[in-house]
Amino acid sequence: MTCYAQPKLSNDLRKLTQQHPDSALTALRKLYNVALDKNDVLTQGLCLQQMGKVCYNQGHYAQALEFYLRAEKQLAAQPNKNLIAANMGELGVLYYYNKQTQKSMGLYLKALSIYNETGNLEGRAEIMGNIGHLYEKAKRYDSALYYQNAALGNYRKAGHIKGAAKIYENLGSVYEDLAKYDSAGVNFTNALKLYNDAGDKVASIEVINNLGDIYRKTQRYDSSLVYTRRAMAMAKQTDNTYQMASCTKDMGQAFALMERMDSAYHYAELSRRFSLEVYSKEGMEQTAFLQVLYDMDKKSDEITHLNNIRKVNRIVGIAVFVVAILLAVLVIVIFSRQRLKIKDQQALARQQAAEHEFTQLELKNKHLEEDNLRRQLEVKSSELSTHTLNLIRNNQLLENLRSTLQAMVKEDKRDQKKQMQQIIMQINESFNHEQNWKEFTTAFEQVHQKFYENIRQYSNELTSADMRLIALLRINLDSSDIATLLGISTDSLRVSRYRLRKKLNIAQGDNLTAFIQSL
Repeated sequence: MTCYAQPKLSNDLRKLTQQHPDSALTALRKLYNVALDKNDVLTQGLCLQQMGKVCYNQGHYAQALEFYLRAEKQLAAQPNKNLIAANMGELGVLYYYNKQTQKSMGLYLKALSIYNETGNLEGRAEIMGNIGHLYEKAKRYDSALYYQNAALGNYRKAGHIKGAAKIYENLGSVYEDLAKYDSAGVNFTNALKLYNDAGDKVASIEVINNLGDIYRKTQRYDSSLVYTRRAMAMAKQTDNTYQMASCTKDMGQAFALMERMDSAYHYAELSRRFSLEVYSKEGMEQTAFLQVLYDMDKKSDEITHLNNIRKVNRIVGIAVFVVAILLAVLVIVIFSRQRLKIKDQQALARQQAAEHEFTQLELKNKHLEEDNLRRQLEVKSSELSTHTLNLIRNNQLLENLRSTLQAMVKEDKRDQKKQMQQIIMQINESFNHEQNWKEFTTAFEQVHQKFYENIRQYSNELTSADMRLIALLRINLDSSDIATLLGISTDSLRVSRYRLRKKLNIAQGDNLTAFIQSL
């Protein structure tokens, strides 16, 4: 299956987005304005999508939602459907963190449908991983594991190492929730190997920390500290204050469980200091980011105002020119227009009268056709009822004769016994007479068109006897009449109904007659 790549912005801009979101937002806005001047709709959509991601990462969900929705409008006209699917995926994540899981799932499913259509393996894997994450948070772990494993298979086919590593990390998280720590450890180890292969140190730190959590939860505190200290060392190398706060917190918990309270207090205090440093740094970044948003909105308002003034001036100039021309032309054509208007009104009136007459004629013909069809249906229904009644009466008469003759056979009169047995055999043969059934079937199919085709969709094992029983249930005959028509006992009828239920795969507790009459 081919994996279609979607257009991307420059790598320098993406790095800037991760390290300096305020500067990235400013650069994206400038790039968007250039694309706007060039009428480059694709770049406009990608810039809006990236600006939404920046705002989302900074926790400004309302502004992020606005950018994503605007991007959706721009990307919808693009021939590459992967673009709109990617935007749906971003929106789904945004709705998830806004605790709107139903909207999030709806967008994920739409995006997955598009990726299935285009054969985009990476996109399909990412969405499946997100769906699995939703199920994990809902504690529906079987579904979570199914979608995470499906995502892993797609990432492997696409050869996407970091994507596969993320899915292994997700699987480890699910197994950790299920307290299956061995399986969790295996998946975290696989994730760490792939992150190392991809050179992603930040993700590696988090996975190493997770492995430390696994060892701590399984009371292997020394091993836990080895992994957590390793993660701490990598966090210091990359100057990742957030991960340092997480590592020191985990070490404090491990020492507390080992009842080494001095060390536990020491690392808990370190974690608190790192957390304060993170909050302080984030506060400064948020202030700078909000200033950029304010300046951006202010500039947008100014640009919009200037554009509106230009549009108004342009419109006024054009309007004056057009009005002058119209006044000159109006004097010349006003009288001829009046005459043409009268002629047009007369022609329109004649046309409307003809159309009204034609409509009335069509309506009358439609009523006649409906009346004819209704009468035909009434006749066919009457024929079906007559055939059914004749079959019941005929079989009831034959049943009475058979019962009487059987009683006579039991009497010990040899001179008439053989003759009466022959009569009983003839009566038994008349029970299976096909002509009446053919007439009944013809009338039934005319009243209940395509019914037999519909019922055969549920089973290919239906016999002619099954179809007769189904037809009699469809016209709502009671059990005694059905048994009489089929020439069997009520006990045999119960057995036939049971076998029919199995062939049609009707669940226990569902009514057979109601099921057949609903088709």
